[in-house]
Amino acid sequence: MSRLPHVYPEGHWIFLTWHLHGAIHPSQFPPPGKLLSGEAFVLMDRKLDTDSTGPRFLLQDEISSLIAASLLFGEQLGRYELASFVIMPNHVHALLLPKMNVSELMKSLKGYTAREANRLLSRTGTPFWQKESYDHWVRDQAEWRRIKWYIENNPVKAGLVSRPEDYRWSSASNVDTNVDAARVGACATNSAKSR
Repeated sequence: MSRLPHVYPEGHWIFLTWHLHGAIHPSQFPPPGKLLSGEAFVLMDRKLDTDSTGPRFLLQDEISSLIAASLLFGEQLGRYELASFVIMPNHVHALLLPKMNVSELMKSLKGYTAREANRLLSRTGTPFWQKESYDHWVRDQAEWRRIKWYIENNPVKAGLVSRPEDYRWSSASNVDTNVDAARVGACATNSAKSR
């Protein structure tokens, strides 16, 4: 995605999408021609849903569990309200109401999960997440409902399951995570920053 200014009106829900580094090759995106941001997002998401050649680390339960726990723990810390999320093989969607600066929130969330995922994968010096993410602030309740439905039905649309509640790494199911592990990691990250 091109580096556009990120606008986050206070008190508005935000639809966020971020993906693995290398999941979309720069030559593949943005597509040629002039597109509205919503059209570009749909093309990007379709590419992410159908691509089986790029990195798919989020298929590993240990890594998806880490990300789900981190998302849930961020809500416990009061950084945001979390309405829905899904962890796909190469990207994440979340609908949240931020209670802090969104850029700092994403830096913390992506930074912690990247370090821990790379540790689990025995990788060093390699980016885990793509730097840029997609965001869209939600205009009204009808759009909020459409986005929540979109997020939780993404695994169905991608052909991974037949019902949203059957996909383990989604708010539509009862996510089995280790929130305490995320809490310990987040506390260690925060105490290291304060030194």
